[in-house]
Amino acid sequence: MKIKVCGMKYEGNIAELATLQPDLMGFIFYPKSKRFVGLDFEQKHLHSLNRSIEKVAVFVNALQHEVSEFSKMYGIRTVQLHGNETPQMCEALKKEGFSVIKAFGVDDQFDFANLEPYINGVDYFLFDTKTAAYGGSGKTFDWQILNNYSLAIPFFLSGGLSNENLQAVKKIKHPRLYAVDLNSKFETEPGIKNIESLQEAFKLIRTENEEQ
Repeated sequence: MKIKVCGMKYEGNIAELATLQPDLMGFIFYPKSKRFVGLDFEQKHLHSLNRSIEKVAVFVNALQHEVSEFSKMYGIRTVQLHGNETPQMCEALKKEGFSVIKAFGVDDQFDFANLEPYINGVDYFLFDTKTAAYGGSGKTFDWQILNNYSLAIPFFLSGGLSNENLQAVKKIKHPRLYAVDLNSKFETEPGIKNIESLQEAFKLIRTENEEQ
């Protein structure tokens, strides 16, 4: 199982996290988010990242050219779309050469058939807890509903993941579960990750990976 840590914004904290070698690291380009990278975010903040760490640029209802231009500015080739982006936009970004993660808020009534129009435009889905906001709620959804997901596209699991419930995540045996997305439950404040807490999570997840 891959590990993505999202909502990074400060150079020192990014460098600290890089020592843990997450598989993916997410940077939020949504101005309304508490974890927005900010207008003074510089390319040099990413210099500590080994090439093995995949950088992900997260957007919410941005225009296609904004997603493309900002991602290229920071040398990011994977984009996560967390709003109401259309299948056509996803396909257009894939044609530009981006890997595309499309996020959806999930609740007990979520209909996975709604994902079918996106099949040709995404590399991964991300399932987060449905709230009035766009992610970062710290809340989980009922993972049993994942049993209704039958498409071939792998997915990230997000929403309220913590060291208290990662043991339960390990019991999810869905064949398309690709990665966990760690964020708000591992913060001392929005945008600053608790590295010791993440060390514990990485050990728990990667020990499980080795046992499989």
